[in-house]
Amino acid sequence: MSDWEASSDEDSGAAGRPPFSVAAAPLLWQPPVAPSRSHASAEDGRGRRGSEKWREAAAGSLQGEEWEPRGAGGSWGSVEVAGQWPPRAAAAAVRHARDPAAPLCLHLDSALVGALIDRGGAKIRELEESSGARIQVLKGTYEAEVKIFGSITVQNKAKMLIEDTVTRLGQNYIRGGTEKAKHLDLIKPENTLQKSVINWASIRENKARYEAMKWADLPPVEKNFYKESSRTASMSQEEVELWRKENNNIICNDLKEGEKRCIPNPVCKFEDVFEHYPDVMANIRKAGFEKPTPIQSQAWPIILQGIDLIGIAQTGTGKTLAYLMPGFIHLDSQPIPRDQRGGPGMLVLAPTRELALQVEAECSKYTYKGIKSICIYGGGDRKGQINEVTKGVDIVIATPGRLNDLQMNSFINLKSITYLVLDEADRMLDMGFEPQIMKILIDVRPDRQTVMTSATWPDGVRRLAKSYLKNPMIVYVGTLDLAAVDTVKQRVVVIPEEEKRTFTRYFIDSMKPKDKVIIFVGKKLTADDLASDFGLQGIPVQSLHGNREQCDREQALDDFKKGRVRILIATDLASRGLDVHDITHVFNFDFPRNIEEYIHRVGRTGRAGRTGEAVTLVTKNDWRVASELIDILERANQAVPNELISMAERYKQFQLKKEIERDVRRPQRRPPKEL
Repeated sequence: MSDWEASSDEDSGAAGRPPFSVAAAPLLWQPPVAPSRSHASAEDGRGRRGSEKWREAAAGSLQGEEWEPRGAGGSWGSVEVAGQWPPRAAAAAVRHARDPAAPLCLHLDSALVGALIDRGGAKIRELEESSGARIQVLKGTYEAEVKIFGSITVQNKAKMLIEDTVTRLGQNYIRGGTEKAKHLDLIKPENTLQKSVINWASIRENKARYEAMKWADLPPVEKNFYKESSRTASMSQEEVELWRKENNNIICNDLKEGEKRCIPNPVCKFEDVFEHYPDVMANIRKAGFEKPTPIQSQAWPIILQGIDLIGIAQTGTGKTLAYLMPGFIHLDSQPIPRDQRGGPGMLVLAPTRELALQVEAECSKYTYKGIKSICIYGGGDRKGQINEVTKGVDIVIATPGRLNDLQMNSFINLKSITYLVLDEADRMLDMGFEPQIMKILIDVRPDRQTVMTSATWPDGVRRLAKSYLKNPMIVYVGTLDLAAVDTVKQRVVVIPEEEKRTFTRYFIDSMKPKDKVIIFVGKKLTADDLASDFGLQGIPVQSLHGNREQCDREQALDDFKKGRVRILIATDLASRGLDVHDITHVFNFDFPRNIEEYIHRVGRTGRAGRTGEAVTLVTKNDWRVASELIDILERANQAVPNELISMAERYKQFQLKKEIERDVRRPQRRPPKEL
């Protein structure tokens, strides 16, 4: 007797099974049922031939031949099956004909069903043999349906065995095994839990309570250290407005909602603001400054009163000292001594390594009462930076990426920060540092004083200011519209792409002995290519871009500052915060990616009261920015080439043509039919 001829009664398990194939039916598993002997020898004229057919099929199975399964949801006889083998479906039809009782349906967690049908369904076969029932499992993503076929007695017996098996298996899914398996027991639709509703009011209340606990043990912060001089206080409103207009049209505003505060009068001399701080005055005299810059004159009285400030000014206008000098006074005047605060008191975030190193150099130059500072930036000696921070410092100047690294690894404590500076905020947003800034400011106390500086005032900077500053005042020098510094002569040359290198060489040959130029390019590869070409031609140059090692970048900048080379080829890495006073020319070999970067590039020359010249090469590929460039040139009273005007007109016509073609391609809406 073959396996396929083994008898199968409703009170005893089926003996023979074909091999179980998960690949054939990935979501549905049902143990095969051998056809009964009575069915094989049924008096239908085909009994003998049917028995022989099952023998041949079984023999084919043993020889590794594949059978074609029925499609999902197919049928065989009077029983609906899915992914069934024909012999098994026939047996199911016979069983259903003999026992028309409806199947008992159970719902189980899919994880437990996976344990039931592992190892080729051995557990299911064991349950079938013990109960005499036929068990069908339909597995879903989260929940599985188990159908039990047979008489009521057999179904109840199989159900009891399944419940006991699931309870035992469920212990393996509960950590520690101490909790009952009630959550992993049989799942019935009527007992399914409804989706819980989030209580946002409770979450906000807990957040406020957590914030209060987080900052409860911090010492108080002192912010107001301003003592207005009699000369500043005696200025009339007309005198103040005239002074602001004559000094690059300074405009001030209070962004506090509700009742507005009085904008402090500007200081005309250093003594008007630092008369009571002799150490600061000594540093200023040592540096040889004659009078405050416009941004410093208006920013110092505001910051020293403890008010958050947004300072918008062109590059090279003294924004660094505008926040550093009040920061020194703020650190030294706190009620808790610096060595007892448990961490730094002042944090300056800068977008690039070069700007961070420059701010750190300014801190070291204007030493004030032994205040220690450190510069933290990516590419530097991480271990050395960690050692310096853990020893104790007062001021941290950092790029967001490296500071976030040290903060997440608990190498630096930012809860002691009471004075925060976001320097060149627009550049930090352009470089994608906003997520890092958000992570950093989570650990900075909320009652700090914050100063934000920027050369432009785009929407991203406005959003950043609204998020991280409290009731600030804004001071902007000049106009909020884009404008290059008026001390720079701008010259635009419209030229074919293939002639740019020849023109650049002509420009270098025409340089005077004391001229110093930054050549801005759009790609790092172009910077290396140009530097290599000039080096082979015997022209000493240095290059500066993000792919160079930090030591090479510092060496290139040092060589350029000290005059060892007079030509620096750089990407926009050098367009922000690079302060080299004796740069006479800026040469834009490639036009920048946007008009804001053009403003920053031009601002590298004409600094600290000096004059400079900017030469910009424009090709036909730059025609999309021609109109904006014309606006910048006209606002600064610079000459506008006719070729640039023609280029702008062609681009406008091109845009208009595209718009017309788009309207033609767009399907026209038909008017509604009249009723």
